[in-house]
Amino acid sequence: MDTAAEAGSAGTGASARLDFDAIVIGAGVTGLYQLYKLRELGVRVRAFEAGSRVGGTWYWNRYPGARFDSESWTYGYAFSRELLNEWDWSEHFAPQPETERYLNFVADKFDLRRDIQFNTRVTAAHYREDTRNWEITLHDGSRRTTRFLVTAIGILSAPVMPNIPGVESFKGQSCHTHNWPKETVSFAGKRVGIIGTGATAVQIIQTIAKTVGHLTIFQRTPNWCAPLNNSRISTEEMRGIRARYGEILARCRETPGCYVHSTDPRSTLNTTPEERTAFWEKRYASPGFGFWQGNFQDMLTDRAANALASEFIANKIRSRVHDPVVAEKLIPKDHGVGMRRQPLETGYYEVYNQPNVELVDVRETPIERVTAAGIQTSAKAHDFDIIIYATGFDAITGTFDRMDIRGVNGLRLKEVWANGPQTYLGVFVQGFPNLLMAMGPHAGLGNYTRCAEYSVEWVTGVIQYATQRGLTRVAATAEGVREWTDYVLGLGQGQLMNETGSWMTGVNRNLEGKQTPRIMRYSGGHPAYREHCDAVAAAGYPRLALA
Repeated sequence: MDTAAEAGSAGTGASARLDFDAIVIGAGVTGLYQLYKLRELGVRVRAFEAGSRVGGTWYWNRYPGARFDSESWTYGYAFSRELLNEWDWSEHFAPQPETERYLNFVADKFDLRRDIQFNTRVTAAHYREDTRNWEITLHDGSRRTTRFLVTAIGILSAPVMPNIPGVESFKGQSCHTHNWPKETVSFAGKRVGIIGTGATAVQIIQTIAKTVGHLTIFQRTPNWCAPLNNSRISTEEMRGIRARYGEILARCRETPGCYVHSTDPRSTLNTTPEERTAFWEKRYASPGFGFWQGNFQDMLTDRAANALASEFIANKIRSRVHDPVVAEKLIPKDHGVGMRRQPLETGYYEVYNQPNVELVDVRETPIERVTAAGIQTSAKAHDFDIIIYATGFDAITGTFDRMDIRGVNGLRLKEVWANGPQTYLGVFVQGFPNLLMAMGPHAGLGNYTRCAEYSVEWVTGVIQYATQRGLTRVAATAEGVREWTDYVLGLGQGQLMNETGSWMTGVNRNLEGKQTPRIMRYSGGHPAYREHCDAVAAAGYPRLALA
């Protein structure tokens, strides 16, 4: 019997005519927990996942060197003490294969796969006002109906290829990092070109440089990288971490980004040069995001303070890269440290000391085209066996844009967001009833799972509130969207990160209309975001139209 038809036969009234009470798009970190929580409510739910397995980011991004930059033991789910007790992390910053295994372990432990349809991409979602439901269209043309539609599609899941002529003409092996082959790619003795020097490229470069025959790195915008300082976790240390999970998770709830790191209350310019240097040396030598998330409180708001921190990192780069010309090319000149999500590295800068590694600054010698043999710049032709495109994502709103999402009267979400997202709490959009975005734009972002768990629980609370009261329409009001959007935009003013072109501000220079930074996320810190959302729920959702 068809599963959807079987589901549709359950229930009474209008609900019985629908295939599901709730549909979740995605089975990554957010989608798995969203499925778990909705099943707890007892609603008829199905998740649709484009991949062949669970994992989302950690399923797709299997490129060499892919790993956490959040501490592993802060990234795992916290909703189940039993799960916390059962899983051992092997490294402080787990590699992709381990994280994928973890998410599969979670799916198996809670029997989540039986409600997930894999290898299924949602291409469209249209709201039907007369029946107050969503109709989704799958890649094979089939359709499903649901009362509530929850997007759990992540913030970096719409890869972007560069707009360079001739990409299809290359005769060797090539791929975008997001769509990395499942089979092992051998780099031994190969001539490899990689376009990009963002966080993903940093991880790949430092990994494959050990075995390639020759590596050519095409850089447009350098980044301020800091050491990851990773290490293995012994059995004894894991036992200690497990005993401190309550303390660790409480710490994550207290900090603005849900990391174990929090800002130092001092101001940069109120410390002596000696105090600053000693403080920064300690942060630079600490694991994880200590330099970015644990710096002086004014580093991301005061230009003079940021300039001093940037010069500290610049001098570290100069000390690690032997060729002073190459070192200067690796030092950003158009933004300060921390204004982008800081890439963490292990021996990245030392790669440029290898005789078989070449850095090409495409601002000096632009790429003209990809050829059958490799890449042609304005200066010379580079022949390759493999080309890697580490050219990023259409972040935060890109995956929404790639689906045909239409609300009341055929209103297109992509058109509503043409000048930037407008939301209520980062969850609702005016004109799109019963659509709830888990980890949507204008929500609190940071240590991903910590933020995602809260988002899922809040979304689940709304659906529970509606189903318990027999409500069939939950919609954002114009007033609610206007107030929240204005509030988020106001919070973002004065934050240096929001002035810089990066995925966190929705910029990808390979995309038309995505060249200018926009405020895409809540900038007031996750504790304040939770406080605001909790107050809305406690008051009975006053800025939602419920019917």
